[in-house]
Amino acid sequence: MRAALPRHLALAGPTAAGKTAAAMAIARAHPVEIISVDSALVYRGMDIGTAKPSAAEQAAVPHHLINIRDPLQAYSAAEFVSDASRLMHDIAARGNWPLLVGGTMLYFKALRDGLDDMPAANPDIRLAIAQQAAQQGWPALHAELARIDPVTAARLAPADAQRIARALEVYRITGVPLAHLHTIKNIADSAIPIRATDQKGTENVPSAMRLISLEPLHRAWLHQRIAERFEAMLTSGLIDEVKALRARGDLQPDLPALRCVGYRQTWQALDGQWPQSELRDKGIFATRQLAKRQLTWLRRMTGRCVVAAEAPDALAQVLALADDFFRYAP
Repeated sequence: MRAALPRHLALAGPTAAGKTAAAMAIARAHPVEIISVDSALVYRGMDIGTAKPSAAEQAAVPHHLINIRDPLQAYSAAEFVSDASRLMHDIAARGNWPLLVGGTMLYFKALRDGLDDMPAANPDIRLAIAQQAAQQGWPALHAELARIDPVTAARLAPADAQRIARALEVYRITGVPLAHLHTIKNIADSAIPIRATDQKGTENVPSAMRLISLEPLHRAWLHQRIAERFEAMLTSGLIDEVKALRARGDLQPDLPALRCVGYRQTWQALDGQWPQSELRDKGIFATRQLAKRQLTWLRRMTGRCVVAAEAPDALAQVLALADDFFRYAP
């Protein structure tokens, strides 16, 4: 069993649901340090398209796991768990509370449920897989994965190159399907139990974490927020930001950093795959799909405290839940 994590508050939700504003409100009321739970915010030089917290917001409260990777580098869920666990202990040692905020649900799940040790990347095997994909196409490799690991293949799209490649790599290294290596490992409870509530507000088992989930009840509200935010990104210079990344000359569109929503569509538009006049609609559609996936992940996470993101008193509800959590401080 893993070592116990310090008691911490987590704030999750789909993109554009208002997480940053809620986190800053919590930070004004309590001595917290924010740990970003976002696979895009780790990258330097990618500020506009990731809706990265502003310089003023980062100056007002300590933020962690932002701008820690070059876009050329990958960042895994296992690395997040290691980094976040270390940071939570450091924050607690300083007398502050860890506040985890973001929308990368895989990271939340990995931190809460654990990850088995996965084999390290093998450059030779990765190169062989890439060469095979170039010759046969990713749907063919997806079909190969379906033969050896049908469970993993069933949850991946035939064009999901990054995850198909990793699953094949794991199998070729270990001889064991990736699905067989995943097990559920619950985190150890904190030595100081507190109440955790489910989405109906009823008490359940003590936990070291309270997860507040901002979940819109009305799809139209979230879609409007997504549209407004993507339009603001375009106005703020998203295209120029992607042009600067392209000008480096060492980045390719299949890198994890550039597969992020908004960046992928902008890169493709600059490649001439469609007119730039279509970028707005394609970016908004891709962001809606991301939000749908995020909500699907969230609804599978038990023990969360749900706040309707569009409710007039949503911020007050979040603050009340945070106040209740911190009231049980040792």
